[in-house]
Amino acid sequence: MEYGFPTGYESSGLWEITKAMRREDKKQGLSPVRRMLAVTACLLMAALVPACGTEPEKRPLTAPVTQAAAEAPGGKVSITIPGTLAADFQVLEQSAKGELGLAIMPVGGQQLVGLGEWTTGPAWSTMKVPLVLAAERKNPGGQTYATSAAITASDNSAADSLWSSLGTPREAAQSVQAVLREGGDSVTVVAEKPKRSEYSSFGQSDWSLADQVRFAARLPCIPGSDKVVKLMGSVSANQQWGLGSVFEAAEFKGGWGPDAAGAYLVRQFGLVPASGGSVAIALAAQPDSGTFSDGMNLLDDMAGLISQHLGEFTGGSCPAR
Repeated sequence: MEYGFPTGYESSGLWEITKAMRREDKKQGLSPVRRMLAVTACLLMAALVPACGTEPEKRPLTAPVTQAAAEAPGGKVSITIPGTLAADFQVLEQSAKGELGLAIMPVGGQQLVGLGEWTTGPAWSTMKVPLVLAAERKNPGGQTYATSAAITASDNSAADSLWSSLGTPREAAQSVQAVLREGGDSVTVVAEKPKRSEYSSFGQSDWSLADQVRFAARLPCIPGSDKVVKLMGSVSANQQWGLGSVFEAAEFKGGWGPDAAGAYLVRQFGLVPASGGSVAIALAAQPDSGTFSDGMNLLDDMAGLISQHLGEFTGGSCPAR
């Protein structure tokens, strides 16, 4: 289980330590509580000395960890864990039949919280959000039906028409990627050509939870994003799972699709009201069974867990322009 994955986390010593600890847990049968104590000790050390590849905190933490994360002006705060959510998530993860991933970040914030073994994979229909925004910018109000259907019903034909409206595959990929960059995702590459011909190239683009939640945290701050964010609050009833299953005011978009063997990945990202503003959330599940329904149920479980601990987070808002 990995805790927090901002830029450069792959090279962090703590990343390897936590993966090794998880493998050792299974060998020794350690309880979640004992493991949390061990991980917490390492995190405390990381906050005090430049071990585990991080810099020491430059100011005393007078607020709860999650509040400090929401208020952090920047710097290399590589790990942030809201204790009870982290502990309960670990219990859920160990009992779940599949891999889970979760990332949370305040809107307009700089630091994220990351939990779970699953970290990256195909974007599937979650990439329709930046696609719609790119299409709206090129032709404002030009494809009202396609814009609405692509988000609220996840209509693939509508999304394909928006992709085509952006020009050649290269031009379309560059347009969508430019939206990602504006949203704070400096890493994700939108594919020009599909890896598997039966699925869209943009949907098969790899999009990590860390980069996705960074984008989500800036999405409402991007000029012209009001329309797509509003549509994310009107998702069809048959897609009201995950964040939509527990948060009445959530604005979100789901995505799902099979790998070459037919096993489904189910993922989602969105915005949820919290104390002081809103938080961006990205979550994903790769069920052992490979079925969409099991993946959907795992997202429901994670969303329910987040709702129980939402009070641990301080939300944020867009900086004044």
